[in-house]
Amino acid sequence: MKDRIKKIMDNEDLTPARFADNLQINRAVISHILNGRNNPSLDVVMKILSEMDYINSDWLLNGTGSMYRDGYIPSKNQNKQSLFDVDATDVETNQGAFKNHKEKQVEHVNIETNTIDKQDVIDTNSMNRKIKEIIIYYTDNTFESFIPH
Repeated sequence: MKDRIKKIMDNEDLTPARFADNLQINRAVISHILNGRNNPSLDVVMKILSEMDYINSDWLLNGTGSMYRDGYIPSKNQNKQSLFDVDATDVETNQGAFKNHKEKQVEHVNIETNTIDKQDVIDTNSMNRKIKEIIIYYTDNTFESFIPH
């Protein structure tokens, strides 16, 4: 049954953590099942079948038949969410906010320049500040830390 649970997660593009969250069970339970430490309890099997009602119970329990119930057509991208996915209600709200917005073109801008005498300005607060540490983060998720002596 462990392999069939893995297959459900693969077909649904779910991580073990996301799968456990969807079933509203502890993540450790799924981890223990996938690592072979524990067999799935009746509670876990029932949660899978109730939350994912399109999964064929005969297939999950015995490995017979097809994974999905008759008439169900799996969509490969149904659980993938982009970082930029927007809820439909948000789109309608934002469109309403810009409905009355009009752009105006500026034909000519007259900028008057005033000459200002250059003066040295000394910020007394900055004199007391010193660099404590500089951290550089790289794209390979490493970093370097520099501390002045």
